[in-house]
Formats: sequence, C-alpha cells, structure tokens
Amino acid sequence: MSSPEDWRWVWLVAAVFLTAGEMATPGSFFLFPFAVGALAAAGLAFADVGVTGEWIAFIAVSVAALAALRPIARKLDIDGDGHGIGSRRLIGQNATVLDEIPGHGELGMVRVHREEWRAESYDGSPIPTGAVVRVAEIEGTRVIVLPLGEITPPPPAPRS
Repeated sequence: MSSPEDWRWVWLVAAVFLTAGEMATPGSFFLFPFAVGALAAAGLAFADVGVTGEWIAFIAVSVAALAALRPIARKLDIDGDGHGIGSRRLIGQNATVLDEIPGHGELGMVRVHREEWRAESYDGSPIPTGAVVRVAEIEGTRVIVLPLGEITPPPPAPRS
C-alpha cells in the first residue's frame, strides 16, 4: 500500500474518524488537529505526492494545528465549570420545590430555571413545597437536591 492512490482514501477515512471522535468525546481539541493533518495529507495524495511527503505533511500540519488550538483549549478549560454538558449543567443550580419531596427515596418535583424535574432528597429528609434547594447530583431523569434554607410560598396556580 505505497501508492498515493491507496493512501488518499486512508487519509480521508482517518480525517472523518478523527473528526467524529473529536465531536463524540468531551474535551478540548485533542483529535481535531490530527484530522486537519490527515485532510492535508489526503489533499497531497490526490495531487499524486509520494507517501513520504504525505506523512511529513500529516505530522507538520498536525503539530501546527495542535500548537494553534492549545491556547484556545486551555482558555475553554479554565472558563468552563467542569459540568456544563447536557443535564450536568444543572449541578450547583438553585431550584424551587413544586411538589413536596417526601424523602426516603420518594420523588417530588422541582423547577430549575424553566425546566421541571423529578427530584429526590439527598439525605432522605422531607422537603416541603416552596423550599429552595440546590441540585447536588443528576441520576438519570431525576435530580438529587439539598435544601438551602427558608421556604418561599409556591407560585399561585394559573387561573382558567
């Protein structure tokens, strides 16, 4: 497999898989520079450059892309809160209890921002309607909450 014609498809497939891998894994630009390098090598393969030249281009472009993207990745890692993806973004957020959480593994209902979630008490204690709680964990489709303090009255029911 030393002909550029064979390698052009290898490089294209590598670029696609590396890009897909970057999108599928949380993190900051680790596989993407190699995808860019593979794409550059594929371009050279389509231009009938030798395999040695393709490998040199792959390594050089990958290193250059990695060097260019590392400062951005570091900034994103510093600015990020560590959770922020999917339902994990709710961890640490305050919520209001809509339906009492009876405790001992039984579920109630809370509102976090505009979303309503089934909720369970972290320590198994009951939490009354109107209490302000903090989301401690996410387990599947429910949040595990800790009470914060004073009880606020529940919002009035909508009138028909």
